[in-house]
Amino acid sequence: MNNNGYFDRFGGRYVAEVLRRPLDELERAFTDAMLDPDFGKELETLRADFIGRPTPLLFAGNATRELGGADVYIKMEGLAHTGAHKINNAIGQALLVKRMGKKRVIAETGAGQHGLATASACAKLGLECVIYMGDVDVRRQQPNVAAMELYGAKVVPVMAGSRTLKDAINEAMRDWAASFVDTHYLIGSALGPAPFPDMVRTFQSVIGRETLAQSRERGLDLEAMIACVGGGSNAIGFFEPFIGIKSPRLVGVEAGGIGPGRSENAVRMTGSAASDGIIHGYKSRFLVDDDGQVAETRSISAGLDYPGIGPQLASLGESGRIEFISASDSEALDAVRFFARTEGVIFALESAHAGAACMRLARDLPKGKAVIVNMSGRGDKDIFITSPVFRYEEWKAFLRAELIRLESGADIHSFGGSK
Repeated sequence: MNNNGYFDRFGGRYVAEVLRRPLDELERAFTDAMLDPDFGKELETLRADFIGRPTPLLFAGNATRELGGADVYIKMEGLAHTGAHKINNAIGQALLVKRMGKKRVIAETGAGQHGLATASACAKLGLECVIYMGDVDVRRQQPNVAAMELYGAKVVPVMAGSRTLKDAINEAMRDWAASFVDTHYLIGSALGPAPFPDMVRTFQSVIGRETLAQSRERGLDLEAMIACVGGGSNAIGFFEPFIGIKSPRLVGVEAGGIGPGRSENAVRMTGSAASDGIIHGYKSRFLVDDDGQVAETRSISAGLDYPGIGPQLASLGESGRIEFISASDSEALDAVRFFARTEGVIFALESAHAGAACMRLARDLPKGKAVIVNMSGRGDKDIFITSPVFRYEEWKAFLRAELIRLESGADIHSFGGSK
């Protein structure tokens, strides 16, 4: 990134004048914190004792034998506290908020994992927390919503627009513009106005640095690293130590949805549907309609349906350092089944897109080569999406029984609750 917050032509800081002051303040605070050994020591302690780092690098031996090609390894970010990589950035920014003396944190969330991680980090560090979440995502990610509220966060359903992640970001931006004196906007992906892309990459790079060390310890002949890409926080953190070198291959996997047509997917970096644009305070590749407005997207995974992509990832895709491909909803579901059956690991639907690409790639590579897929989150959060697909009749019967039980009120009253 250059001094103006750009990665080649992408990035920058396209915000209203009212937000320039808090962004300048944030950039200074972040730069100072990164140079402060005490901040680094406290962050490392939280990573070890609160997040549970380092996360394992699992050799997927059964999957490797069944696929018949390269050795498959899984970076198990789903074993991090709160179930996904999002906690790495959330705890880093929350610690920075305390250093800045602010008391309130707001965040946006799609799949709910960033909201969950932010709520948990705020609870740990004693910060007030408000999470903006599109109403569509609130309804399909109820387990995460319940957990956020249990951590003490206020979850605000966003009813505007498509009622998904992009609309949650809009609402969070409005809140921050009116409250930045005592409030920090904790952006969850490697996007937004500078310095957010740098901050998020820095806090998420712990994934890639651990992976590099673990692969060297095992002497892996590393051919490729594969990560799903929505906004891009897990991918840019996973890839970060490898960006400046020629190998291994870096493969980013976007949401292919249900087809190649407009509003059927969330593919920004391949095909012809996306174009350069300035949205949410930064310049990147976005899916837009004929009028230049943000287009509807579609993905079975709530975390991959964002219409844009982080600016550094866009730049690296155009330069060729990152290879972008896509995986469909059905391929992601197949990958969930495959890795659950072969390795006893249930990928989040977002991560399963990377798993699907890994299955394709590993088959075509020679034995002895290694590929590492980032399981950026675990799939228990997706039970309300996957269960109706995998076991429709049983799930329907379960929900009916639960509704009868809840309407009776017997169990709720016995635990001191109310209908």
